[in-house]
Amino acid sequence: MPRTVLFVIILFLARLAIALSTAAPATHTQVVMLGVGNPNADPDRSGPAVAVVVNDTAYLVDCGPGVVRRAAAAEKAGITALKPAKIKTVFITHLHSDHTLGYPDLIFTPWVLSRTDPLTAYGPRGLQSMTDHIEKAWKKDIQVRTRGLEQANRTGYKVVVHEISPGVVYHDSNVKVTAFLVKHGTWDQAFGYRFDTADRSVVISGDTAPTDAVVTACNGCDVLLHEVYNPNGDELKETHWREYFRTFHTSPQELGDIARRARPKLLVLYHLSLEKLPEADLVEQVKKAYAGELVSAKDLGVY
Repeated sequence: MPRTVLFVIILFLARLAIALSTAAPATHTQVVMLGVGNPNADPDRSGPAVAVVVNDTAYLVDCGPGVVRRAAAAEKAGITALKPAKIKTVFITHLHSDHTLGYPDLIFTPWVLSRTDPLTAYGPRGLQSMTDHIEKAWKKDIQVRTRGLEQANRTGYKVVVHEISPGVVYHDSNVKVTAFLVKHGTWDQAFGYRFDTADRSVVISGDTAPTDAVVTACNGCDVLLHEVYNPNGDELKETHWREYFRTFHTSPQELGDIARRARPKLLVLYHLSLEKLPEADLVEQVKKAYAGELVSAKDLGVY
């Protein structure tokens, strides 16, 4: 082999080795359940909240009751991105109380724990007004902490609010987040979200009645988180509640149809409406309607 050709080959291999050695580490995406519950005061299920963790950065969807303490528990279990002071971004599906009662907690507790960056919140119309009223409600607390012996910073309790429309609402080096409208009864706006990272696609339905929007958003996604209610519950014997659940939520049979068409690699049931029946009863109904891989989420479950 001519020396010139051999030199070129060696030079190419050397440059390739340098490129591989300096390449960015592989992306690692986890879905962490911070709360899978509903408005019921179930001590085993915190209010609805999900963290999509990408490369040691956490992106939250919803902030039900208990969200910050569940995040601290996840940190203790080894997910360092969920250290409360590191949480800076949240996406709100809709403004129902069970999805937002942890919002003041998410604003103030990480600040008290020395977060200096403002929280950034994305969500439907009305989120700015909710945020403004929360800051007013805690006005005295802010004054005491910033002017008193605590010497708290004057930035970490602030919130940058984005009231969004369907489409790409967020993009950084870790993730692209796309919002899509879902059908949640009489709410004027309710969103689901799709997260696309280098290694996974994750779709979160939020609260919704059956809608093709979830099918379109998933379209073979890696993980689909979807709410579901139990139509066999005692409360649904009453016409009012039967009409409510049919209008605002998704039954196991309806979820089966959605999942068959959406084709997720993993279906995760969350925001379960059990209506006094065992969880196994609801899971069995979904399995009869859908033969794909599925799991019923638990608080602090990681998928």
